[in-house]
Amino acid sequence: MGEALRVVIADDQALVRTGFAMILAAEGIDVVGEAADGAQAVDEVRRTRPDVVLMDIRMPEVDGLEATRRILSAGSHAPRVIILTTFDLDRYVYAALAAGASGFLLKDVSPEHLVAAVRLVRSGDALLAPSITRRLIERFARHDDQRPTLHRDLSTLTPRELDVLRLLARGLSNAELAGRLQVSDATVKTHVTRILSKLGLRDRAQAIVVAYETGLVVPGGAGGVESVT
Repeated sequence: MGEALRVVIADDQALVRTGFAMILAAEGIDVVGEAADGAQAVDEVRRTRPDVVLMDIRMPEVDGLEATRRILSAGSHAPRVIILTTFDLDRYVYAALAAGASGFLLKDVSPEHLVAAVRLVRSGDALLAPSITRRLIERFARHDDQRPTLHRDLSTLTPRELDVLRLLARGLSNAELAGRLQVSDATVKTHVTRILSKLGLRDRAQAIVVAYETGLVVPGGAGGVESVT
């Protein structure tokens, strides 16, 4: 067995923290810290070194967005961050994705989905509900001067990698990408890994933000590509 999954929960509502902690503990996931605001969250992460942080976006003093930025500034040693929100289209969630959060969950998430989400991002993947994520990014990409911008040079990508990024930005899974491009799942994973490495991104969530912010994919556009060999 691998090491136990370690989680910090940051939310200003004690009942939310307690409920999530009970759900995770029942599945053998260690809740190593709790925080009622962003500053406490940063301190708890430094103290406990968790794998995943569940971060409420709206908290007093230091909010979840600023806390996420501080936590992820540690680079490769930083934990994965999942944003918690009561709204599925929230400009602050978009900003958190741009800052490096690995995805987001609505607070009324089912216990099964919560557990699966924590395990998914711990494995290095991004937590994306494709339809919601696409609407979120299309609504806020390139329209909010207050959000952090991911400046990336797409000229480092090959034509095939650009195709993969376009489809990735439309919310396609690896299996859907493989079918659309007529390649294997393993080949898709290789392309995605290379895209993230070349652009210096943490995961698919940031890749989607980059695709929109650079204009590779236009909000509301078809954004499709043809199958190529």
